[in-house]
Amino acid sequence: MYLHLGKGSVVPKSEVIAVFDLDNSSSSHITREYLARAEREGRVVSDCDDLPKSFVVTNERVYLSQLSSATLMSRWENHTA
Repeated sequence: MYLHLGKGSVVPKSEVIAVFDLDNSSSSHITREYLARAEREGRVVSDCDDLPKSFVVTNERVYLSQLSSATLMSRWENHTA
C-alpha cells in the first residue's frame, strides 16, 4: 500500500517511520537539528506551494507536506493512495 502525501508525492507505507505535525514538533531543538541535517544531506523533499504543515520520515528521505498530520494519518488508516 502507498501513502499519498499531496502534490504528487506517494511513498510506500512500508517505508514510513513517522508522521509529525511541523508546528508542534519544530519547537524542539532536537527536531530542528534533525531537519537541518537532513536538508544539508539533501534528503528533504518538499512538494509544498505554501508553508508545510507536516513532515513524514521514511527510510531514506524526509517529505514536507502541506497536508496536516491528521489528514495523513486518516489516509493511512483508510488505506487510500
